[in-house]
Amino acid sequence: MADAEPHFVFGVQSGVANSLFYFDEENIIFPSGNNCVFYDIKRKCQRFIQATEKSQGMLALAISPNRLYLAVSERCEKGTITVYELHQDYIRKRKVLSGEDTPEQEFVCVAFSHDSQYLIGQSGEPDWTLFYWMWQRKKLISTVKTGGPSSPIYKVSFNPQDNAQICVTGNGVFKVFRYAERALKQMHTQKQESLNYLSHEWVSENQVVVGTDRGQLLLFEYEDLQWKTNSITTQDSGRSVEKNQEEAAQLLRVTAIIAYSKGFVCSLGPGTVCLFQRTKDKDSYRKLREIQVPSDPYSKDPTQVKKQEIVSLCLSPSQKILATSTDRGQLYRIDLSAERDQPQFEFLSHSFHCGAITGLSTCIQKPLLATCSVDRTVRIWNFETNMLELYKGFAEVPHSVALHPTGLSILVVFSKKLSWLNLLIDDFRTFKEYPLTGLTECAFSNGGHMFAVVCETTIHLYSTITSENVLSLTGHRKKVSCILWSEDDSRLVSRDVDGAVYKWNTHSGALEAEIVHESYMYTTIAIAPDSKNVFVMGTDFTLKEIHGTQILTEVPTNDVTFSTTALSRSGRVLFCGTPSGTVMAITCPLFEPKDLFQYQGQGHSEPITKMVITFDDKFLLTISEDGCLLIWQIIWKRYVQKKDKELCYLKEIYIIKSDLEEKDKLMQGLKAQVKELKIENRFQLQLKDMDYEREVRKMTGECTQEIKSLKTKNEVLTLENERLQLFHKKTMEVMAQDNSKDFRILKADTYQKLTHEYEMSHTLQLKSQKKLDEYEKRLKSTEDHHRRALEDLSRCYESRLQENILKLTVSEGSSHQQKREYELMKKMIEEDADKEILDIRCKYEQKLREEKSIAMEYRDETGVMRKKACHVQKEMNNKSTEINSLKLELQKRQNVIEALKKDTVGFKNEIKLRNSNVEDKEKCISELRKMITDLDKSNFIMDCRIKELLNKIEPNEKTIEEIGEQIHKMEGELQLFKMQNTQMELINSELKVKLKSSEAEKHRETHRLRSTECRLRRFKSDLHHCMEFIQEPKKLKDCILKLHGSYIEPSDVEFIRKQDAVKQENISQMFSEHKDMARNAVCSLENKMARDNETHQTHTLRILKENGALIAEINSLRQHLIVLEDHLCVCENHLGFSKKEKQSPVEAKGSPISVLAGLKSEEEAGRPVQLQVVQLKKPSEGTKACAETNPPRPPDRDDELGSTVQPQVAPPPTP
Repeated sequence: MADAEPHFVFGVQSGVANSLFYFDEENIIFPSGNNCVFYDIKRKCQRFIQATEKSQGMLALAISPNRLYLAVSERCEKGTITVYELHQDYIRKRKVLSGEDTPEQEFVCVAFSHDSQYLIGQSGEPDWTLFYWMWQRKKLISTVKTGGPSSPIYKVSFNPQDNAQICVTGNGVFKVFRYAERALKQMHTQKQESLNYLSHEWVSENQVVVGTDRGQLLLFEYEDLQWKTNSITTQDSGRSVEKNQEEAAQLLRVTAIIAYSKGFVCSLGPGTVCLFQRTKDKDSYRKLREIQVPSDPYSKDPTQVKKQEIVSLCLSPSQKILATSTDRGQLYRIDLSAERDQPQFEFLSHSFHCGAITGLSTCIQKPLLATCSVDRTVRIWNFETNMLELYKGFAEVPHSVALHPTGLSILVVFSKKLSWLNLLIDDFRTFKEYPLTGLTECAFSNGGHMFAVVCETTIHLYSTITSENVLSLTGHRKKVSCILWSEDDSRLVSRDVDGAVYKWNTHSGALEAEIVHESYMYTTIAIAPDSKNVFVMGTDFTLKEIHGTQILTEVPTNDVTFSTTALSRSGRVLFCGTPSGTVMAITCPLFEPKDLFQYQGQGHSEPITKMVITFDDKFLLTISEDGCLLIWQIIWKRYVQKKDKELCYLKEIYIIKSDLEEKDKLMQGLKAQVKELKIENRFQLQLKDMDYEREVRKMTGECTQEIKSLKTKNEVLTLENERLQLFHKKTMEVMAQDNSKDFRILKADTYQKLTHEYEMSHTLQLKSQKKLDEYEKRLKSTEDHHRRALEDLSRCYESRLQENILKLTVSEGSSHQQKREYELMKKMIEEDADKEILDIRCKYEQKLREEKSIAMEYRDETGVMRKKACHVQKEMNNKSTEINSLKLELQKRQNVIEALKKDTVGFKNEIKLRNSNVEDKEKCISELRKMITDLDKSNFIMDCRIKELLNKIEPNEKTIEEIGEQIHKMEGELQLFKMQNTQMELINSELKVKLKSSEAEKHRETHRLRSTECRLRRFKSDLHHCMEFIQEPKKLKDCILKLHGSYIEPSDVEFIRKQDAVKQENISQMFSEHKDMARNAVCSLENKMARDNETHQTHTLRILKENGALIAEINSLRQHLIVLEDHLCVCENHLGFSKKEKQSPVEAKGSPISVLAGLKSEEEAGRPVQLQVVQLKKPSEGTKACAETNPPRPPDRDDELGSTVQPQVAPPPTP
């Protein structure tokens, strides 16, 4: 049997709170997959803390301040926090904490106290409860609810000097709790601005720096705001555009803050970290430096790297190195001691994948492995040196990769092409591309002479020598998802999406075996080294070994499914990966019942997508959707690993001839430069030697001359010294005599001064006793007299003490100076005088000490009284603040009442406006009705006129019929107008109902106002009663507490706030709804008016045109009649009829003259019609333009429903 242990991991697990710590100067801790990794930066090795067997992933980490304990929050069936003890040699599990009986599923934040004795854990949804443990005893001390569904918590922390003080921040949450009386209680419950607080950090015992999602940094002392800065102004000081500021506010999120000795470090937007230093005020900070994440030169979009967000920050114990992790799973570091113009981070170890890894492949002749990810990169790793060799970004997402057995080339599968790339020393170079579609997988044969490519349901086999398609294997009904080569490359096993497994002969292309089951499907495949047996895992939770199509053995997996499998080259062990991220080892052959399944560890937090064993069976490689590549070391136990000849890995690489030539040229040029530099250096050395020899000669000559001169000077000085010694002896004798006289005089003076000071001190003691008696009497009096007396006494005593001290210092200084002079001039003075001086000094010092002790007692008493006075003043200030807060609440309530009154006035005005609008609409309706009657009259007149015209004019019947059709249309429009009038009546009724509802709401509001006024009157009377006890603080306090208990309750406060918010929302909604309704009604009426104006204008113009045509025809007929009349006159003249005969009544009836007379009468009757036509032919220019631009259209449904007012068209004048 063989076991697998985690050896090295590439990648960082994202989504873990506080995901980066320094264990010491060389080791750093971070989460990867489902492990905590200890990475040694110098030795490039790792240690692992594996998660528990049923863990579903890590949520948060925390390290103790002494760096001896690590807390790991895991998501299991029940949320747990595991505490580990950290040492250089071993790591031990200490305690496992949980929420006991509470059903907490996860802990999103964890933190240790400054002495590492206590631990807090913040639970997540739905309760958001804070747990407070004494973790070493596994004792839950207290719990408190901190957040809610709309206010999640992001970070919790202890005060760095107080175990009982805790800070909590979240979305709209900034709270400071203190553990007192066996419970966590919130301190200083002041109203803060509702911001999204993303992070915080204690910078001192009382101060906390908080960062928001708007880029703001706030400094709170407990919960009082002391300092504030906006990163938008600091970042874009020159910009004044509001849009840029809004965009910057959305981007500049302060997601991480960490404190250090001079200030704090925080993230400031994507890819940016800023250092802030404390100013001299100690309550503000200034920006010191800004550090950027470097761009990626190998990516297609180098600036995309700078958009990643900083998740966590940590400092080394010496505070010289700053490390950070990002939301894309990258680790960076920077040396803060090095000063640079434009500081930038550098990778802590390597660049990792920032998405799910989709492809994995390894080679035989080099210790290399290749991976591809959804981040559009392909990376080459070395599993011996644990280094990143190469990586490159592409424009498309690579789906799969395959390394050639030699490790010199690689296949990369994209959705629409297959790229064959050669691996150079620092780049990928395209060798050939195959334009294929629907590609999913590819794999080189073990010999490297062929490679297989999956193109949807077809598998194409290509030769690496000719680069041509050799075979095409068809037979799958669904898309192929996995292919495997046998060890001798004679067989190929494939599996499709439906779980069908096919075994192919790669020489002939024949299908040798088809492994399909109707009731379940196969999820994983593995082929034995002899290429005869196939291991498959089905959805029926069984592992099968199949030979051909016959099942040899079948083993249940205890309801565990496998997402991928890998068989060792010896065929002894089958490693399986599960969707939960665990790795299991199964012995082969499968008929051994003992130790069949062995749990190896949960290395990943997401499903394992692929696993591969290296050619020498030393390492197991696994990739997962969590973006981590984990290298497992295989340890063989039962079976001795078959050791072939030790693999000699190739060291050769591809390189381009042009690059070699360039490098050769560079080498030759450099060699020539080296030769030239050597020659120049030799010549310069010779010149320097010559110069040095000259300088040495000069120096030797100068030194000899100086030596001679110094000898002569020395002789002269010896003579002078002897002369001076004789002179000093004489002067010393004289000075000794003088000093003895001065000493006697000073001794007498000092004795007199000491006696005088002693008398003064005695008198001062007497005075002090008298003052004490007076002081005790004054204490019984008022506090004001007591303060004044204390100030006077302190001043006089301090002045006198200062005078005494000054005299003492002066005397001591003079005595010291005299002693020093006497010691320099004479070494020994009489011992008796010294003893007397010492005795006097001791007595004087004792007296001074007594006086100082008495003065200190006075100072202590004054300090106690000052403290009492300060305490009383603080109580008075607190009460005054409470009174002010109550006054503010009263003012707020009064403001609310005034606002409600204003709203009522506004509603009344709106009601008046609506009433006026209703009256206007009724007037419009009455006018429309009048217009309809006028139109009816005009229609009747037109009917009569049309009948007359029909009777008189026979050839114009067609035109008359068209006019009749137009009349019918007008009647239909009249019916529509009637319908619209009825609709307007309905709308009026609805408006009346709404007015009634608004009046009812008004009555309710007035009732509420009256109740609030009554309550305010009661409150004022009670408050006036409380003010009577203003000189008795205890009673006043009790009264105020009673007031608070009787009038204000937390539930009432919350209810009032919610009710005010709901009222404001309802009022704003009603106002907006009424406003929108009025706007819509006005717009619809205006639109209807315009449309009706257009339609009526078009109808009137059409009628005018038709009337004009009729009148023109009538005029033409009249002209024709006039011609006939003239012709008749001519005929009469020719015939010679007399006038009498013409005017005979019999002939007059049938004569054309009578006809002309009738026509003239018709002309006179038609003149008003012509006048009417002329009046109608003079519409306004605006109506003409509207009629020309907007042709008539049928009325819409919206117009019928929304509009009620018809255009006022002047009816035609009655004849």
